Amino acid sequence: MPFTAHLAELRKRLIVCLIAVAAGFGICYYFAQPIFKVMMLPLLDALPEGRRQLIYTGLPEAFFTYLKVGFWGGVVLAVPVISHQLWGFIAPGLYRKERGYLIPFILFSTLLFVVGGLFGYFVVFPFGFQFFLGFTDETITALPSVQQYFSLALKLLLGFGLIFELPLVMVFLGKMGIVNAPLLARGRKYAIILIFVVAAILTPPDVVSQVLMAIPLLFLYEISILLVRMIQKKKAES
Repeated sequence: MPFTAHLAELRKRLIVCLIAVAAGFGICYYFAQPIFKVMMLPLLDALPEGRRQLIYTGLPEAFFTYLKVGFWGGVVLAVPVISHQLWGFIAPGLYRKERGYLIPFILFSTLLFVVGGLFGYFVVFPFGFQFFLGFTDETITALPSVQQYFSLALKLLLGFGLIFELPLVMVFLGKMGIVNAPLLARGRKYAIILIFVVAAILTPPDVVSQVLMAIPLLFLYEISILLVRMIQKKKAES
């Protein structure tokens, strides 16, 4: 296929993806308020009885927050369409064996991302919010805003979704022969430093959030070593 034909096909598929995101945005913006209420539940449960509400300090703050809820919700709803368009664009240029690897890769990457987001929502959020709200007393009260909370929640959900991709990335690198189990084991001390750097980048600038993200990252790194070792053993046997 000529290069211009590739560009034309890419343009067509990008337009389909944008239409899917726009349609998802329309749906999610219509339901933005109940969606955001679900996002708020971990914080509302951690707030004292009688003060379970968020504030907004600027007149357009709630409106723009709902726009963001609609946009990111639209992106999530459009993921199947985006994945289908991506597959349709790159599959013709792959060998049959490569296509066989790509489908499980897409499925497992999506699954791990969802599991990471759920881990952040159900495990990290309650613990983290209880910790932060533990500094309130009769003279200090927490007044979280909708914009502040949405930005924090979105950053943490995306961050945990991404870090749960680590085993899949390591398996891919192991299959390519770029890394091996002994190399990963020897580099553990450097990995720990890198993990805390990544946690500092992906979380708000406080130690608790960084530790809450670093701990599962360390666990996932150890799982990655085991998975890469299994791949090496399977290769050696074959």
